[in-house]
Amino acid sequence: MLIANTVAVPADQIFALPVHELTPGLAWLGIACYTIQIYFDFSGYSDMAIGLGRMLGFHFLENFDYPYISRSIREFWRRWHISLSSWFRDYLFIPLGGSRRSPARVYFNLVTVFFLCGLWHGASWTFVVWGLYHGLFLVVERLGIERRIAALWKPFGHLYAMPVVIVGWVLFRSETITQAGGFLATMAGFAAGTGTVHHASLYLTEEVALALVVGAVGSTPVSRELSRWREQFVAAHSTRGVRVLDGALAYAGTAVLVSILIASAMWLSAGTYNPFIYFRF
Repeated sequence: MLIANTVAVPADQIFALPVHELTPGLAWLGIACYTIQIYFDFSGYSDMAIGLGRMLGFHFLENFDYPYISRSIREFWRRWHISLSSWFRDYLFIPLGGSRRSPARVYFNLVTVFFLCGLWHGASWTFVVWGLYHGLFLVVERLGIERRIAALWKPFGHLYAMPVVIVGWVLFRSETITQAGGFLATMAGFAAGTGTVHHASLYLTEEVALALVVGAVGSTPVSRELSRWREQFVAAHSTRGVRVLDGALAYAGTAVLVSILIASAMWLSAGTYNPFIYFRF
């Protein structure tokens, strides 16, 4: 609510502009906002479904596992929309022969699965190309690129995976292939816009900047690692002072969650109707 809905406004406004009026900075801002929006929107309401189910006695598996820290596209699909990727694996990829066939057949299976994954999202050429795009990178990684990237320093893997994912989101968000091509060309520096009428500073408000920063940090397992470190520290230093501090931190965490709930309710009641973007798929 607080992050996805905030960055959704500039993302929608920028993608609604004619491509010839975009500048590289404006295009990068638009896709950065959409990258944060789609993750927090989709993972957020997946967590809501998991929580509501648990209140009724049902236990659903996690649907996202910090996909933006992936070091390959193969890892990305193990972390993104886990329920969908698992379904395609179990009911399409494996029945087609999975990885137990010849390399050529495995590559064909991967491309077929992601072609259908694109169609699952919508009967549009942008979704088809998006699916084939991811399938192509999975094939390239199986040819040996993934092993070479894994042998490098970890940040190099992120520097490879995230640009691939972001380019894919341009295809996913664009209305037409022509728009996607023009948007990508602008991101690469081939911009027709002058920046006099539309420029990034018009859309990058303080709220949007804060949402982007919080979203970027929140899409990494920082909070999980801090919680794990706290548990280990308390277990290793079981003194009265440490236990009191741990209890105070627990109460503070609960207070933060309550504050976020209240802020989200206020934001929802004060805003206009804004459905989850994945409802269209």
